[in-house]
Amino acid sequence: MDPAEAEQNPEEKEYSAVCVGKEADIKKSGRMTAVVHDREVVIFYHRGEYHAMDIRCYHSGGPLHLGEIEDFDGRPCIVCPWHKFKITLATGEGLYQSVNPRDPSSKPKWCSKGIKQRIHTVTVEKGHIYVTLSKEPFKCDSDFYATGQYKVIQSSS
Repeated sequence: MDPAEAEQNPEEKEYSAVCVGKEADIKKSGRMTAVVHDREVVIFYHRGEYHAMDIRCYHSGGPLHLGEIEDFDGRPCIVCPWHKFKITLATGEGLYQSVNPRDPSSKPKWCSKGIKQRIHTVTVEKGHIYVTLSKEPFKCDSDFYATGQYKVIQSSS
């Protein structure tokens, strides 16, 4: 297969798990950043679970690794520090509050915009954290900011 062909269909690539750090370090800090197969990700440790997603917010490329984790409607979300967009850690859904315009006295309820942020798989083996990039074939809004000129992690060279 021609390497240029593989680049045209990134969802068809087979990605291997990449060791991004030690379990003890992420448990202490609650988050870490890494480059996995040239894609920048942020890994969160929250309430005993690991979550990984693209580092840049799907909305405007905000740095999610600098955001705060808050619960909305019982779902832990990362809140983008730029525009306060809320993204569920487990699924990558964008959440927003809605009010029924026909009933102004109704209480606002949390609604989903659908999956906006690409989520990746985290595994732990012998005290090390591994991230495997998503192979989901759908286009995700966060894909636009995931590589290239929008990178935020500085290389050590």
